[in-house]
Amino acid sequence: MFTSIAITSVFVLDQNEALDFYVGKLGFEVHDDVDMGFMRWLTIALPSEPQRQVLLEVPGVHGAAPETVAAQRDLLTKGALGMAFILNTDDCRGTYDALRAKGVEFTEEPVEQPYGIDCALRDPFGNPIRITQPKLGPVEITDDDVARWGGEKVDG
Repeated sequence: MFTSIAITSVFVLDQNEALDFYVGKLGFEVHDDVDMGFMRWLTIALPSEPQRQVLLEVPGVHGAAPETVAAQRDLLTKGALGMAFILNTDDCRGTYDALRAKGVEFTEEPVEQPYGIDCALRDPFGNPIRITQPKLGPVEITDDDVARWGGEKVDG
């Protein structure tokens, strides 16, 4: 069966701007940058995980209908396409400070959570990204945590 996840994708509106952000600010490295004629195959990876790549994909290159591409772009800029990814770090607060110094704008400052410390940002296109310093050991979610998050505890 499967042995790993090799490539995931995230929609971006401008691949050069995406490189400035993901490589220049977040510290990813370019893995592949290939002009395929009909599209630019542009993947990045963390230096610590070169085998796990992220495709910086422009909506519509695969011949989607114009109204579909417009809807994708609209949802993207609203941050409504779902989480781009969650990045782990050994020092959430230090990473937050270093990225702020590079001009990264955050939507949430580092906060202690039952599962560790995390914060949130959006890339220049609206994709939500979380940065997490995972807690060591088992995670317990209390009713107070659920209430603080504005939800109800779900069984199963």
